[in-house]
Amino acid sequence: MGFLKMPFRLIMLVVLVQLLLLAMSCHRGTSRASTASAAHAQAKPGCLNRCGDVEIPYPFGTEPGCFLNEDFRITCNDTHFNPPKPFLWDSNIDVVNISIDGHLNVMQYIASDCYDRKGNSEPSYDATISLSDFTVSDTGNNLVVIGCDSYAIVSGFLGEDSYESGCRSTCDSLDYVTNGSCVGIGCCQIEIPGGLKELDVEALSYNNHTNVSSFNPCTYAFVVDQSEFHFTSNYLALGGIPDQFPMVLHWEITTNKTCEEEKICGLNASCDEPKDNNNTSSGYHCKCNKGCEGNPYLSDGCQDVNECEDPSLNNCTRTHICDNIPGSYTCRCRKGFHGDGTKDGRGCIPNQNTALKVALGVGISFVFATMIISWLHFLWKRRRYMKLKEKFFEQNGGRILQRELSKLQGQSSEKAKIFTEEEIKRVTNNYANVIGRGGSGDVYKGFLPDRTPVAVKKSNIVDHKKNDEFINELVVVSQINNRNVVRLLGCCLETQVPLLVYEFVGNGTLFEHIHEKDKGKATNNLSWEVRLKIAAETAGALSYLHSETNVPIIHRDVKSANILLDEKYTAKIFDFGASKLVPIDEIIKNTILKGTSGYLDPESCQTSKLTDKSDVYSFGVVLAELLTGEKALMSDGQEERSLAMHFLSSLEQNRLLEILDGRIVNDGNKKQLKEVARLTARCLSVRGKERPTMREVALELKGQYF
Repeated sequence: MGFLKMPFRLIMLVVLVQLLLLAMSCHRGTSRASTASAAHAQAKPGCLNRCGDVEIPYPFGTEPGCFLNEDFRITCNDTHFNPPKPFLWDSNIDVVNISIDGHLNVMQYIASDCYDRKGNSEPSYDATISLSDFTVSDTGNNLVVIGCDSYAIVSGFLGEDSYESGCRSTCDSLDYVTNGSCVGIGCCQIEIPGGLKELDVEALSYNNHTNVSSFNPCTYAFVVDQSEFHFTSNYLALGGIPDQFPMVLHWEITTNKTCEEEKICGLNASCDEPKDNNNTSSGYHCKCNKGCEGNPYLSDGCQDVNECEDPSLNNCTRTHICDNIPGSYTCRCRKGFHGDGTKDGRGCIPNQNTALKVALGVGISFVFATMIISWLHFLWKRRRYMKLKEKFFEQNGGRILQRELSKLQGQSSEKAKIFTEEEIKRVTNNYANVIGRGGSGDVYKGFLPDRTPVAVKKSNIVDHKKNDEFINELVVVSQINNRNVVRLLGCCLETQVPLLVYEFVGNGTLFEHIHEKDKGKATNNLSWEVRLKIAAETAGALSYLHSETNVPIIHRDVKSANILLDEKYTAKIFDFGASKLVPIDEIIKNTILKGTSGYLDPESCQTSKLTDKSDVYSFGVVLAELLTGEKALMSDGQEERSLAMHFLSSLEQNRLLEILDGRIVNDGNKKQLKEVARLTARCLSVRGKERPTMREVALELKGQYF
């Protein structure tokens, strides 16, 4: 099966290699684009290349000898601006971008005409720009008028002829004004022709804004690059509009001589023929020859492009040899191939001997690549498996467990075995034999390699919110060494849910023997003597937990269902998921209620305080079950009643013999039954201080039994 998957893995490897090559190609393309951009923006050697954020390419410049002529002089103002700002000549025309292709982006001040609420005029301003030999570009500049009682006039010269045009904008209310719409309602725009010089914009009002002064006291007008303008109704308010807007100018080199005579362009560059289209252009532009890039106005600004470095720039096949030549490239085939080496030509065809060698080489390479990929895949799967086990170890509280167990160093307890997931599957025959299901998990029967039966508890914890309970149970049980407590043999933490391995106790629970006749348990074998033995052993185990371990342990869920019986009816306590380690004489306050209804200490329920007397009360309910054969919550078909309260009430009314299990009344010592009943009542006292300790209970039951 692994071999069948090899072609897919090889394809994935090829795809990854191609993606890597593509990324390298893109990187080379980016580098080339960056280099080209830098070359285009080159200033004359020894001259300032930048003013603030704006690059200054030749024929523009900031110092004598750095610009072609006065038309291209840039003033870099670093006195009043930080960072410095470039301006055309000695004007206030703010330059924001210079393009080698003949475009110049500048900022233009706006014209305004404002009035107060009575219609009195305030200072107005016209926007005038004198462009020398530069002109307004034909790439989409618009005259824009903003206002609700407004119109504007733009004038200038188009070649030898004068030009004048205008646009009007009106509105009665802001309700009619739409953001982004400039069609005459609050905003009007018209396209102006390229080639205009000495541009003048005048803002005017029809009625001095008297009807709209509450929301629009001014007329604003300006020429703007239409791609950089987006109308908003905020512009209608006083002071709501910027001081400047961008527009695009056209520049070219004018001369009475030809471009070649003037030697305008550098090496590897040529002149664009002058265009005289409605008097919009009559000068020259330079451009790099095909196969070159850079600044064509510098003597050596256009450099040869190496098309062989970028596959997108050449037409050679993959098996080619690309040779770069000035302004172009050639393709030829490698040794062992013949043809012209081009994609749209004959390409490169392998010679006969070469084809055999290539086939053999490909075959060997494929086998070798298959072996390498298989090995890498194996290592990857192994690493992933190890990482997954580490992840589960962390999720299942492995670090917390290590920390808690380290606190118990030096204490006498058998070391629990750490099982692997594979060992657990072999022990349980892949979880085939379920012997119990509960709220905290499922229990499976299994056998160790020496055929010792075990019970494997698989926790239901998936969201890991109850990790502390699981780790608590593991820590508690690992330090217990008592014949009447189920012994922990080991654990497994490298699975998605944690696992605990216990000794197997195969005769069911005390609850089943007392209450579940329909399940075939040998209920009749629970004579009074056996019941007293079970009670004494359980009390002894709880006494051990309370007073004989290094740190006292409160079980918190003592009940007949948590007492297992072996074939000799020896009692064994289990399920320590809710248990607490409690320092001596300490009372746990504000504890979260744990346990089973019917067995819960009423004092703990009221005070939220946990003591060892909580286990005493729960054990008292178990004693009542042994004496009466009734469940902790009795049901008469309509409602449930507490066995503890029923037992205490019957004892007070001197009706003990009426509530005792008939099977033990006949074979038990009545005096002994009464003594155990009185002990049960003391355990069930509502006030914890009036209850005996588990040690006292164990000694009294042991005395009764022996």
